[in-house]
Amino acid sequence: MNVMLHLGLGSFHRAHQAVYLHELIQRGDTSWSLAGGNTRPDMAETLAALAEQGGAYTLETISPAGEHRYARITSIRQVIPYTPDLAGLIAVGAEAGTKIISFTVTEAGYYLDAHDALDVTAPDLAGDLVRARQGQPGGTVYAALTAILRARRVAGAGPVTLLNCDNLRHNGDRSRRGLLQFLDLLGDAALRDWVETHTTSPNAMVDRITPRPTPDVRQRVMAATGVDDPAAVMGESFIQWVIEDRFAAGRPAWEAVGVEMVPSVAPYEEAKIRLLNATHSCIAWAGTLAGFQFIHEGTHDAEIRQFAYDYVTDDTLPCLSPPGRPSPVDLPRYRDVVLDRFGNPAIRDTNQRVAMDGFSKIPGFIVPTIRERLAQDASIASVAMLPALFLAYLQRWHRGQIPYTYQDQAMNPAAARAICDAADPVAAFAGDTVLFGPLAGDARLVAALRTAAARVADFEQRRSA
Repeated sequence: MNVMLHLGLGSFHRAHQAVYLHELIQRGDTSWSLAGGNTRPDMAETLAALAEQGGAYTLETISPAGEHRYARITSIRQVIPYTPDLAGLIAVGAEAGTKIISFTVTEAGYYLDAHDALDVTAPDLAGDLVRARQGQPGGTVYAALTAILRARRVAGAGPVTLLNCDNLRHNGDRSRRGLLQFLDLLGDAALRDWVETHTTSPNAMVDRITPRPTPDVRQRVMAATGVDDPAAVMGESFIQWVIEDRFAAGRPAWEAVGVEMVPSVAPYEEAKIRLLNATHSCIAWAGTLAGFQFIHEGTHDAEIRQFAYDYVTDDTLPCLSPPGRPSPVDLPRYRDVVLDRFGNPAIRDTNQRVAMDGFSKIPGFIVPTIRERLAQDASIASVAMLPALFLAYLQRWHRGQIPYTYQDQAMNPAAARAICDAADPVAAFAGDTVLFGPLAGDARLVAALRTAAARVADFEQRRSA
């Protein structure tokens, strides 16, 4: 049997990639199975529950119309317990039967700047470089892959596909560049040459809103199925996966269960990242400023919904479908479907989850539209509202007024506080190169952000009245 080894058995993987393989197995194709585990000592209780259940768990999906469905997912046949030496993951990754190594670590977990250079000042990455030079594994995706691929090369286990399953633009290309830089920093030329020759890294686009499970998911699963499942997971009914068909050692027949296998994922990726991911962040930041807890509350707020709608309609659609170069995606329909999905009250996706990692999401999701509109000498009034909302959000965080813990792996807290303490926070914010790259300090950006920040301040004032 062929094996797909997945690093990161979080909610999204279990509501997405594992589901597609499960459906393929249910159709009678048993030539592939999943093995998986985590590279860090998190989610210990969930992994223990999965192991106890033989990798099986219950997936609850909920449609915008409120239809609940339940499925027992059984494609994960091996749950690999976490150990600091990653011995279990390395052993499976070094087996000849393992043909795909996939991973889900979130955007900030790749430590890449706007030019795809590794941020070697990040403590986790710097520590893993030291450990890797000593032949030890680490918890970052690059260190874990290095340890696995070293063992695979020594074992002569053959080629393998490295499949990124995160919301990172050009995710296969960029994570590959990050891995090769990591190997360069290690000075491991032999492994670098082996990786270039024996692996591929197809780009992929993944989509399914999957909130962090809450205790009521387990309770609903118990009520509906009679199964008490501590590893139950919930997601929306919508699901999509688009993958470039570049695999080094074969792949499952995913097209039989709805995966779109394409020559280039670029137009699908851009539509999803700019129309869904950026809009999601817009609603989370604005919703938090308005005092909401959940994404659906902000989506049903007419003013916040208009922020998101205008961002897509005024500034993003002209970039993705310019005259003479129509997109293969029906973008206006996609915009409307996205907003309907966000408005699903049963999902109860939190602003806390979606608002995180703004210092990665602005350069990844939002700045491309700003850059392209400025290159067209066009207005950026609508897209500027998104970073302006984040600046107001950041100022609230600085004052200790965010009602939850904000997580941002790419943020330098001292630099963020310096922006908020500056005599001119808008100029300091617009001048941040982590957020805006080469556009940092651009007079057109500063002017648009000033106007947008004034609109956001008015929005905040009215909502607090």
